[in-house]
Amino acid sequence: MELIPVAAEDIRAPGIRQPRNPISRSRIEVVISRSVAGVAVVFSLQALPALLQQIPLRLPVMGVAMPVALALAVAAVVVASITKVGVRIATGAVALVYLTALVGWPFLMRDPAAVLDGKPWLWYVCTVATSCAAIAFPLGWACAYTFAAPLAYGIVRSLPSGGNADALLASLDAVYATLLGQVLLIMIFMLRQTAASVDSAQTNALNKYATAVRQHATEVERVQVDSIVHDSVLATFLAAAATGSPKAAQLASGMATDALQRLTEAASTPAVDGSTVSFSDLAGQIRLAASRLARPFTIVECSIPRLAMPVHVSDAILAASVQAMANSVQHAGAGPGTPDPERVLTMSANSQGGCTVEISDTGVGFDPGLVPSARLGLRISIAERVQSVGGSVLVCSTPGQGTTITIEWPKDAGVNP
Repeated sequence: MELIPVAAEDIRAPGIRQPRNPISRSRIEVVISRSVAGVAVVFSLQALPALLQQIPLRLPVMGVAMPVALALAVAAVVVASITKVGVRIATGAVALVYLTALVGWPFLMRDPAAVLDGKPWLWYVCTVATSCAAIAFPLGWACAYTFAAPLAYGIVRSLPSGGNADALLASLDAVYATLLGQVLLIMIFMLRQTAASVDSAQTNALNKYATAVRQHATEVERVQVDSIVHDSVLATFLAAAATGSPKAAQLASGMATDALQRLTEAASTPAVDGSTVSFSDLAGQIRLAASRLARPFTIVECSIPRLAMPVHVSDAILAASVQAMANSVQHAGAGPGTPDPERVLTMSANSQGGCTVEISDTGVGFDPGLVPSARLGLRISIAERVQSVGGSVLVCSTPGQGTTITIEWPKDAGVNP
C-alpha cells in the first residue's frame, strides 16, 4: 500500500501590521539635535564668566551685540530641538554667527594695542559651533567648517586681541578644536548613515512581507477558482455534452447557473473573514451532502462541541470532503455485475485540537503516483483547497485494495510535507 502525504505549511495570512520602529533617521536626528542643544547650553554657561570679564575691553558691537546674537541662536537651537522644527536653520545660525564673531574679533577692541588677558570667550563655544555645523550643513561644507573655524580661532589667539599666545600654544588650541570637531562630525555622520540603512532594510522587509501576503491571497483565490472550475464548470460541460432529452438539458442549464453563481461569489467574497462555524454544523453539512450522493456512506461521527473554525476553513473542508466522496462514488466501483464497495465517512477530533474527516472505500483503488498532473480533482479540489487554509491531506491507495483520503485541520504534525 502506497502512502502519499500531501501537506502544506500553515500560511494563513494575518493582516499586515506596521511594527514599532526600534530606530529611524528621524529619531536619530532628534537625539543628535537635543544632545547638541544640551552641550550648547553647558558650554555657553561656561563661557559666561570670561564674557563678562572681557566686555569692557570690546566695542559695543562685539561686547554686547555679538554675544546677544549668539545667545539667541543657541536659544533657538534649544527650542528647535524640542519642537523638532527648524533645527537646521537654528544650528546653521549658530555656526555662522560664531564664524562672524571670530573674523570680527581683532578689529573691535577699544584699545587695539591692548593685550587680552587669557583666552577669548569664543574658545568655550568653538565645539558648539562645529557641532551645529555638522547638523546644519552637508557633509563637505561641515567638514570644511571644522577646519576653518579652529584655524580662524588659532589666528585670533596669536594676536594681541586674543591673548598674544605663542605659535605653539595657538596651534595646539587650533588642532585640539579641529580634532574634536572632526570626531563629532564623524559620529553624527555615522549615526545618520546607520539609521538610514536600518530604515531602508526595514522598508524592504515590509515590502517583501506585503508582497508575500498579496501572493498568498492570490494563490488562495486561484485554488478557489480552480476548484470551482473542476467541481462545477467541467461537470456542467460534461452534462451538456451528454444532453439527449429536455430534462437533461434543463439539468445542464441549472448546473451552468449554479457554476456562474459560485464564480461570482468567489470574486466578491473575501477569502478570510472573522466569522466562525462550529464543527457540529460542518459535520451536519457533510452528512447532508453524503445523503444526496448516488451511493450510500456509512457515517461514523464523533461530536466535538467546543471546536469552531473560520468560515473559509469550514467551506474548504466541506468542498474537499464532498469532492472526495464524489470521487469514491464515481471511480471506486469495478463495473456492472460486481458488488458495490463499502464506503465509510468518519468525522472526529485530531491530536492538534482540530478535526479529521476521513473518506474510505473498499473499491478498485489506484496508484496516486500515476495520476496525471492535468487532473484537478485530487490536486486542486481536495489537496490544495485544504492546504490553503492550513490543513493537510493524506491519500492512501493501492490498486485492488481501496482508497482512504484523510483531511486534517489544523495540519497534522505527524504528516511531513
